Amino acid sequence: MAYREEGARRRYLIGMSTKMYFSHARTLEWCRQVAELSRMHPAVVEGRAELFVLPGFLSVAEVASMLEPVRAAGSGGSEARFWSVGAQDACWADDGPYTGEVSAAQLAEVGARLVEVGHAERRRLFGEDDEVIAAKTAAILRHGLTPVLCIGETERVDPEAAVEVCQAQLESALAPARSAGHQGPVVIAYEPVWAIGASEPAGVEHIVGVCGPLRAALAADLDYSGDVIYGGSAGPGLLREVGEHVDGLFLGRFAHNPQAIKGILDDVLTLGSATSA
Repeated sequence: MAYREEGARRRYLIGMSTKMYFSHARTLEWCRQVAELSRMHPAVVEGRAELFVLPGFLSVAEVASMLEPVRAAGSGGSEARFWSVGAQDACWADDGPYTGEVSAAQLAEVGARLVEVGHAERRRLFGEDDEVIAAKTAAILRHGLTPVLCIGETERVDPEAAVEVCQAQLESALAPARSAGHQGPVVIAYEPVWAIGASEPAGVEHIVGVCGPLRAALAADLDYSGDVIYGGSAGPGLLREVGEHVDGLFLGRFAHNPQAIKGILDDVLTLGSATSA
């Protein structure tokens, strides 16, 4: 899943959660359109971009069956897979009397590769605290899935203070999994809560000032590796400004239009060209 580097190239991770905006039918149609435009895009063909989508629970299995086999134009073989599919939540328990819940084990069984955890909406609307998020993160890693771990400060503060908040959230979320020896890749989605749903994302200096130290901390972690991507009203042009300091973007409603994904992939291509120039 992690982009890191392929030779001198950066490989960026671009993700989207549909939340509860899409019907099942619209989810499938969106995936069909995005699969076709992405497989032909030079950023994907040249191995500069990897994508993931987190649909609603009812769509995970079918979307996984649809997107996982998609290969970049002119390529073949499992190594050319560039789409991953995940879920927006999972239970902390593997099985048992938990009415309405879906376990990480069940998600893995139907083809999920990632699970989102810790989103501000889950904290605010459903009362999920650090303990619940840590238990869910451990369950996700226990079943070989990649957590998309959302972290971020609730109020506008300077980057140094935001880093302290985010690092504390990260350490708390990973602590039970670390103690149990459940290792694996992670995706850190930095989403300052005050920027979610806003008209504009956080400022470039703020994003760089927070994501840089988070990337360094993750790179130094002996148990976990992965990517630090930015969410929070991320949109067109942002990656061109922060691309040297983040590993990708986590998109929201901006990406409801499939052509928006093309715009982000265009930005990836521009960054790749600038790097090689």
